[in-house]
Amino acid sequence: MSENGELHESNGRYSLRFERSFSQKQEEVFAVLTDPGSFTQWYPFATGEMDVRFGGEIAFDDGEGTAYKGSITEFEVPCLFAFHEGGSDLIRISLQEENNGCQMTFVHTFEDPSWVVPTAAGWHRCLDAFGQIINGEQVKWEENAAELREMYSEAFKMER
Repeated sequence: MSENGELHESNGRYSLRFERSFSQKQEEVFAVLTDPGSFTQWYPFATGEMDVRFGGEIAFDDGEGTAYKGSITEFEVPCLFAFHEGGSDLIRISLQEENNGCQMTFVHTFEDPSWVVPTAAGWHRCLDAFGQIINGEQVKWEENAAELREMYSEAFKMER
């Protein structure tokens, strides 16, 4: 299985889909996924303020003076965590049991096609960081953003 994202388009909306496999059980991955302290280590602009339940809010801050809130739209322990990240962007993360571990499916749906390539590269990097957290490693961000943008630009046949 490739760790690279896939692009889907439907009715003027774009979805980036990533799949990652983990050796840990679904419950363990879900616990880390929904832990506010862990969330801030891999998820962009997360502040750690999370009301982790269906209908709960998640606070974000872009670091440039804009704070905003998302709302949890789906929450099923230990397999589904979805939320609106302000506006109409939707993040949906599901976990399925797989062999002795689990598979994560991460989907970000949004409207602006100019964001496809940088968003794909960004999520690729963020999910790499999430994998490090799951494996008990210190997060080390690779200097591969430009390389990933180039790869996704070619893969999706879109401008960077």
